[in-house]
Amino acid sequence: MRTPPNERLSPDIAEDLRPRKPEPAKSRPERRCILTGESGPRASLVRLAVSPSGLALPDAHEKAPGRGAWVRASRTMVEEALANGKLKGALSRAFKTGELEIPQDLPAKIEDALRRVFLDRLGLEMRVGSLILGTQRIAETARGGGVALLLHASDASEDGRKKLDQAWRVGEEAEGSGMRGWELPLDRDALSVALGRDNVVHMALADDAAVARVLRPLERLMHYLGQDIPADNGRAVARAADDTNDKTKRNEQE
Repeated sequence: MRTPPNERLSPDIAEDLRPRKPEPAKSRPERRCILTGESGPRASLVRLAVSPSGLALPDAHEKAPGRGAWVRASRTMVEEALANGKLKGALSRAFKTGELEIPQDLPAKIEDALRRVFLDRLGLEMRVGSLILGTQRIAETARGGGVALLLHASDASEDGRKKLDQAWRVGEEAEGSGMRGWELPLDRDALSVALGRDNVVHMALADDAAVARVLRPLERLMHYLGQDIPADNGRAVARAADDTNDKTKRNEQE
């Protein structure tokens, strides 16, 4: 749109037309593990906090007030550090206090907290309709290309897994790739109780956004348990993982 002669641009239009300088890139905040010294994005570490009575506890939701300490180590490493006193020393330095109580079952408490966060996430996805249950329904949805992530209970039968994995590969046009659903670090009983359904063995997520929301607590739990993260999970999962990283960067920059 041309501006008539002798008519000045209003300030808001002038601002829109003025060349903008690119915003400087912000560094991605990281946290350092108090045990290994390794640094990584916050999503890959577990936060520990201290209660008013001086008790060190997991803060899986990262909402406890005050100073926090971050752990990127596996449960085995945490157990070893607790036994040899390295964990107490690291926590005392992190919280800058000598009056600190570390429960002997802290490694188990961390695992339980991470499991709860993951199961709560699955429950939320079920309530909003993003979680697909039932072998037949999952198979039909997968063949139609409507499954973004396939999940199996740890005690699911190999035959049941193979059938759903194949249906997923067909829907993703990835036949021959060997792509498989994720084996969860939870059995059918734990999943059934958490979701309030009978015999939950297989699950699927319907869209990339849901996958992004589930991947973060799942990968954190699997890392703590020392389990490998599946490498080949299909195009939809790769897109969701990228989306998770982008959102994490934005949240940490705010």
